[in-house]
Amino acid sequence: MDYIITTEQLTKKYKNFISVDDVSLHIRKGNIYGFLGPNGAGKSTTMKILLGLTAPTKGSFAIDGRHFPEDRLAILKEIGSFIESPSFYANLTGRENLDIIRRILGLPKDSVDDALELVGLTEFGNRLAKKYSLGMKQRLGLAGALLGRPPILILDEPTNGLDPSGIHEIRNLIKSLPSLYNCTIMISSHMLSEIELMADDIGILNHGRLLFEGSLDDLRRSAKQAGMSADNLEDVFLAMVDQDNAARKQRAQL
Repeated sequence: MDYIITTEQLTKKYKNFISVDDVSLHIRKGNIYGFLGPNGAGKSTTMKILLGLTAPTKGSFAIDGRHFPEDRLAILKEIGSFIESPSFYANLTGRENLDIIRRILGLPKDSVDDALELVGLTEFGNRLAKKYSLGMKQRLGLAGALLGRPPILILDEPTNGLDPSGIHEIRNLIKSLPSLYNCTIMISSHMLSEIELMADDIGILNHGRLLFEGSLDDLRRSAKQAGMSADNLEDVFLAMVDQDNAARKQRAQL
């Protein structure tokens, strides 16, 4: 199997709280990997570790054959990221905001036009960012992640706060990217119906622990074997999390 991102027993501990607990991920090259979990499950922390924004307490990870921390800078050059709501200079145009990122990354000038075209903002590139709708700001954030067409995208809640039309637009855009330029996408979202329409593989976290990893078909088969409803991703997700929470409560009482 051709994995582009792997983690081995990745752990992040804050004093007496373990945010990420012994997590081993396997993300296939060219696929969309849906990373799911309740609030506080450790999704964002895991993504920040992969981006070098916080260091793991234990464990290791490799991205495209490069290992952290010795290859940290080389890893970052291969990743485009969208973490939480992106912020922009309101009095600069969308194009000017992207050009700042482009210069920091040392990319050619035409990469800005390319990113604007990828997200469908070419005609709005010269509009001030403060005049962008929320959906357009999310697209601009994705354009920032797509500058230079990085082989890996890490997207944390890219549809957060959007109306149904905006969610549909962003979902179709993200879904098209792997075939458009052969990238790999790791995406977290609370919109499970959207992940079900986009993702090839799924990872489910709860209390920092990985409950499941595999394809959507594998997930449905696993749910049926455990006697859970497998009608849709949301039902399976909720049943798995509830089962894990009940088991944790039972162990705590022993």
